[in-house]
Amino acid sequence: MTDKPTVALLGTGIMGAAMGRNLLKAGLAVRAWNRTRAKAEPLAADGAQVTDTPTEAVQGADVVLTMLYDGDTALEAVREAAGALRPGVVWAQCTTAGLDQIPELAAFAREHGLVFYDAPVLGTRQPAEAGQLTVLAAGPEEGRETVAPVFDAVGARTLWTGDDGSSAAATRLKLVANSWVLAATAATGEVVALAQGLGVDPHSFFDLIAGGPLDMGYLRAKAGLILDGGLTPPSFAVDTAGKDARLIVAAGASHGVRLDVAEAAAERFARAAAQGHADEDMAAAYFASFDGR
Repeated sequence: MTDKPTVALLGTGIMGAAMGRNLLKAGLAVRAWNRTRAKAEPLAADGAQVTDTPTEAVQGADVVLTMLYDGDTALEAVREAAGALRPGVVWAQCTTAGLDQIPELAAFAREHGLVFYDAPVLGTRQPAEAGQLTVLAAGPEEGRETVAPVFDAVGARTLWTGDDGSSAAATRLKLVANSWVLAATAATGEVVALAQGLGVDPHSFFDLIAGGPLDMGYLRAKAGLILDGGLTPPSFAVDTAGKDARLIVAAGASHGVRLDVAEAAAERFARAAAQGHADEDMAAAYFASFDGR
């Protein structure tokens, strides 16, 4: 292997495509695959080799990076490519998955001689495009020199949480972080909706809290998307946010923790998706406050 590994990128949605472009900018060879090939095709203009199957993508790769919808989808793609995976290949699993899925993914990696890293990323479209994600990683020391150029290309920081990917240490931290992000997103939609319902200009609320401990840049950013009609293209879609909220609720329940806010957020995202907002920015959970929107 050279100092710059060849990367098989499985999944080129909002996050995966942005990560792929940064891998290419860093001089890494990228073989990209997506179930819907049209979503991967734009990466060809940046220098990626776009493939029709996961099997083609992983041939000759040093690192397989999965950035798909959930853990089951990631496992399905890597399982499909199993025949072309060489022992010793690094699998950087960046999808946000459930706690119960990580041991299953790690077991598959072990069976096929892969070096497994539980490596979800923190950030949305803009930091992904800028290569400013935070990579939360758990995995063995001996493979880190191979995966480091990949993490450095897509992120501004790699936070190591342990040396055993199967422990889901990185995913645990990611779910904790996402619980706060999704709670803040749901609360933002509700405060804007309540203000409008009561005939209060939402900007009066922002003026009220300006510069104080209740003020928050994230609140203003997401409220701005709602008020200015900037919900497309999404930084992080309603459908994916709902999936993550359900994973958070399940993780809490499996450890004896009841998460009422996360459960309510999951319901809000589901309602917004049912209203036709699944592919809009997660701030569109705002619409769940109203019937028929």
